[in-house]
Amino acid sequence: MALITDRKAKALKPTDAAFPHGGVVGLALHPLKTVGHGQWKLRYISPTTGKRRAIGLGSYPGTSIAEVTQKGLDVRELLAQGKDPLEQAKLAACINAKVPTFAEAARLLHSELLPGWRNTKHGFDWINSLEMYVFPIVGDVFVNDLKPSHFADVLRPIWLEKKETASRVKQRCHAVMGWTWAHDFVSGNPLDVVTKLLPIQKQAVQHHPAMSWKMAPGFWGASLATYPRGETTRPLLMFLILTATRSGEARAATWREIDLSLKVWTIPAERMKAGVQHRVPLSAQAIAILEGQVGLHDEIVFPSPTGKIPSDMILTAFLRRENAPSDVEGRPATAHGFRSSFRDWASENGYRKDLAERALAHTIENQVEAAYHRTDLLDERRSMMQAWADFLCPPANECE
Repeated sequence: MALITDRKAKALKPTDAAFPHGGVVGLALHPLKTVGHGQWKLRYISPTTGKRRAIGLGSYPGTSIAEVTQKGLDVRELLAQGKDPLEQAKLAACINAKVPTFAEAARLLHSELLPGWRNTKHGFDWINSLEMYVFPIVGDVFVNDLKPSHFADVLRPIWLEKKETASRVKQRCHAVMGWTWAHDFVSGNPLDVVTKLLPIQKQAVQHHPAMSWKMAPGFWGASLATYPRGETTRPLLMFLILTATRSGEARAATWREIDLSLKVWTIPAERMKAGVQHRVPLSAQAIAILEGQVGLHDEIVFPSPTGKIPSDMILTAFLRRENAPSDVEGRPATAHGFRSSFRDWASENGYRKDLAERALAHTIENQVEAAYHRTDLLDERRSMMQAWADFLCPPANECE
């Protein structure tokens, strides 16, 4: 595409079509009512919303071709970073011009955080919770006028009845006010002391419902032992139980993570809760399950019928359908609960705590203990995981 020149720009007539700037994608000079005058506009697709937008970069001849070229390149750099230039312009205007309201500050912070979130649903939930619980009460209040009592009024209706929701809302409000503090709009964060104005929450630890480890072999033999080739649910659940991994780790397992010859499954750091690579030694039973999955999909080990990563709900629905034994409180067992079943089995059978914790990929909180163990104890864990597999399904039995 040809580069625009001053000669061409000065000849621009009101009836002409917009003249594209060949040096910057999306940038064009749009004619105004006077010959030789135009408006610089750069059209783009927002990386945060996916919508088509246009940002003005000045008018010609006031803004020269050289100047607008640099402005256009700066805009493209923002887009490459996953930022919406219009939102960034609003942010700059807000910071330079006036103190924002809480809603304005929240939306600006949201636009800054959104490109860094891997889960777009989390981004939606983040702003949606503020729109639902916070904006109706303090959204129009300028941030430098907000006090702990304002946020106490926000949280009080849900503080005792919806503890988890209240915790998330408080955390997000804290982030917004922290952002305003960093930009010198406020001198402190009122969320730091808001709990002083609220009643004490009774904290109840809720563990995932887990089947007793003593019942696991019976459930295995009755509900998991046989399945037709191509089925996802049973082999996926069996593999999850054998490896004591989390549902998301097992469901998203790929063939490039698995070395059948070395009998090791290496889960990359970005797929682990703690953000650290985790090696899983594979028992003979786990290898047999994997060999049965070969050829079903080029990438995903346990593909859904549509060739995608299966939903977590298929495991929940299966356990309910099979009437999986409940926990001591009568709650139906969950897939995640089998990690607790394994942990109890390991403890009851004399395996060291640190070995079982490594198998579960738990972070070692004791710094002295963490410093002592500089390896992941793969070889020691291998014999333990084989013993767990033999307990669930003795080698003489058919486990596929």
